[in-house]
Amino acid sequence: MIEAVIFDWGGTLTAWHDVDFHEESLALAQAVIGAHGDLDVHAARIHEAGARVWGWSRDAQRSATVADLFIEAGLDHDPALLSAYYDFWAPHTLTDPEVAPMFERLRAQGIKVGILSNTIWPRSWHRGYFERDGVADLIDGDVYTSEIPWTKPSPRAFGAAMEAVGVTDPARCVYVGDRLYDDVWGAQSAGMRAIHVPHSTIPADQLGHTEGVPDAVVQRVGEVADVVAGWL
Repeated sequence: MIEAVIFDWGGTLTAWHDVDFHEESLALAQAVIGAHGDLDVHAARIHEAGARVWGWSRDAQRSATVADLFIEAGLDHDPALLSAYYDFWAPHTLTDPEVAPMFERLRAQGIKVGILSNTIWPRSWHRGYFERDGVADLIDGDVYTSEIPWTKPSPRAFGAAMEAVGVTDPARCVYVGDRLYDDVWGAQSAGMRAIHVPHSTIPADQLGHTEGVPDAVVQRVGEVADVVAGWL
């Protein structure tokens, strides 16, 4: 019996896009208090801090927030000035059109739908994207690691997602993601089955020490419902 299917977000429910991390850092630098003509200098510091923050997640499953990124860079920022950063990411946040009917099909079978995303962004951003794309009401529980102490692949992060959707047995849960370390190996280590969506190009410095072997692979996210139906 499967009680819940929990999904990664970026590269799973959204299409994977290669991102110019220098441009991302420049967008973030616009939130530095008194940045003025020092954007390139601040952006370099933020880029270096970003690599360290990714290392926290990869090596210690330690979570972080946008504020932590600026603290690690040694820069003061004003959250009200993050609009350039938000706008930079907006084109990469669109929910795959197959997600809504796939969520509806799972829920019609009595299966709960959850989200567990490694992210430094606040909940309001993620919920806003789901609401914009008409899928927020199809989600039974969502966890963003910016709100908890751990990131994937920590079993505690997966446990938090199970709690959010109201299930207790990991053997009755399936996790869907695009990363063989964070998502597949992590979910299986927590006792879940794992489905891999293999279309993301993961940066080398974000790869973990282990690659899990998925229980199933789908070429389109909409195929998840078919895989789960087969397991039922």
